[in-house]
Amino acid sequence: MTSPVTIKEVINKKDLMQFVKLPWTLYKDDPNWVAPLIMERMEVLDQKKNPFFEHAQAKLWLACKDGEIVGRISAQIDDLVEQYHHEKIGHFGFFESINDPQVANVLMDTACDWLKEQGRNSVMGPFSLSINEETGMLVEGFDTPPSLMMNHAQPYYQDLMTGYGMEKIKDLWAYYLNIEKEILPPTIDKLIKRSMRDGKVRLRSINMKNYEQDLKTILDIYNDAWSDNWMALPFTEAELEKTVKDMKLLIREDLTYIAEYDGVPMAMMVTLPNLNEIIADLDGRLFPFGILKLLWRLRINPNYKTVRVPLMGVRKELQNTVVGGAMAFALIEESRFHIAGAGSTHAELSWVLEENTRLSKMLETIGCWRYKNYRLYSKKLQD
Repeated sequence: MTSPVTIKEVINKKDLMQFVKLPWTLYKDDPNWVAPLIMERMEVLDQKKNPFFEHAQAKLWLACKDGEIVGRISAQIDDLVEQYHHEKIGHFGFFESINDPQVANVLMDTACDWLKEQGRNSVMGPFSLSINEETGMLVEGFDTPPSLMMNHAQPYYQDLMTGYGMEKIKDLWAYYLNIEKEILPPTIDKLIKRSMRDGKVRLRSINMKNYEQDLKTILDIYNDAWSDNWMALPFTEAELEKTVKDMKLLIREDLTYIAEYDGVPMAMMVTLPNLNEIIADLDGRLFPFGILKLLWRLRINPNYKTVRVPLMGVRKELQNTVVGGAMAFALIEESRFHIAGAGSTHAELSWVLEENTRLSKMLETIGCWRYKNYRLYSKKLQD
């Protein structure tokens, strides 16, 4: 007889620490897993500190079997989903489990039952916690470590999902680029020069003396550029404020750019150091010496080889125009030049919706190749 699986709701700080620390057990033999910063994960899930919880509610659970913690899951209801997409969709996230369908099914049942009790018609995920954070489950690309703000997974997770009756709803792609090489084809280079000839298009780096305003401008462009995307949600004002604060240590003036048209900010591109490369040997701990190593590697003696582009976009009014395309290519080339000059060799550009063929073709034109795939699943809960 198989041992029963019991579920424990996360109700205190001790439970939350067990929830955060479970991956250390599940991935102990995986050389490509990177331990997240424990302090950062605890803060993300702290309902008093994360502004996500100003418009959302969530429950967290641990699965136990034979006296051991063997799985975890969250369920979230984000009011913005119904406000912007007019559907009663619930989310699940932070899914981790041993390779045991019994454990996975109990976890999914627990999350889905709670969502049904709250009146949700379907479940979708994983989102940890929202589409603006870690999104999707890795289904291709297990042979390399995850990049900043992207997740890792066990290869058997997709079987656990489909075994529960979850169906693929969307794939999100991550692209990889060798930034040491010249990447612009001559036709693209001519397009950029022609579009910038009359002086209306101007690229400028973020001004760290005006950091807060410039980053808010970048996030405002992001909200507009991606507003028509599948299941897109805007950053709230409180989330903007927190993101501005949280990103300051990572933002570099020479790697963050705004493109203006007639003096109006119309496009942007943010390139960040791949924090996962930098913290890979810290085992998730900043104290007592991790914080000193982090500051040294980020600010005093930066020597990271990989970066990630998490934010890039052109305002809707210039999308699908020659000027908009030229701006996007110009931002990529300007960033590539400075990233390579800083000593980095490769960049991840992510994520890209599978149906966004326009952006995929743009990235492939400059030499990017798709190297990871993150899948979102869904299932009806009630008619």
